[in-house]
Amino acid sequence: MSYLSHMHELETYARKYNSPDYFKTDPIIFPKHFCELLKRGEACLQDVEIAAVIAAHLAWGRRDMIVRDCNRAFDEMRWRPYEYVRQGCYRDDATSLHRTVKWSEFARICSNLKKFYEENDSLEILSQDEMRTRIYGQKSDPSAANKKINMLRRWMVRNDGIVDMGLWKHISPADLIIPLDVHVHRVALETGLTKRRQADLKTALEITEGLKKIFPGDPCLGDFALFAYGAERATGKAD
Repeated sequence: MSYLSHMHELETYARKYNSPDYFKTDPIIFPKHFCELLKRGEACLQDVEIAAVIAAHLAWGRRDMIVRDCNRAFDEMRWRPYEYVRQGCYRDDATSLHRTVKWSEFARICSNLKKFYEENDSLEILSQDEMRTRIYGQKSDPSAANKKINMLRRWMVRNDGIVDMGLWKHISPADLIIPLDVHVHRVALETGLTKRRQADLKTALEITEGLKKIFPGDPCLGDFALFAYGAERATGKAD
């Protein structure tokens, strides 16, 4: 298939799969729950942001396991994330919350969020590397693709009112970077969006630049196409 045919196919997939129907069992449902409460005056922006931080951190592996373990995390928070973070008493032990993520790691993230919110109102001010180091407690790595952070930023910034929430107003959708994981990388190689085999920031930027040609001003609309591409071609529908 030609490059132009792939581009047309990705555009078709993006328009089809940018729909809540395909994201009922996706980790975005957790920040979206609090976003709906925010609209009704029953939650705050910090609730949405914390939910996004936790859901993005657990968003690897099977979808049913991700949703199950996000529910465990928010049950622990009694579904009041900001109140839980502020009160400073977290579940902190060596048992597993999700796969290799232990409750002690969850506690460290909550502690980092508490410290941040004591001096700031919104995570929107943080760069990717600052989010990586100050919130997730990882070492600085300017070459990292930062998949979960770019996914979180997509959720919070894209503002078409369909799947993503559009709560962060000072970052343009045009400046977002594609969340790069194994699946996205494989599809990008297949469709000619990149030839790079290393899953790093340089590759994520190259894929993003390719998507800007298809989705000017909104490259992460292409995330929906890349999500759907392999699954639909393999099974006849996206999972």
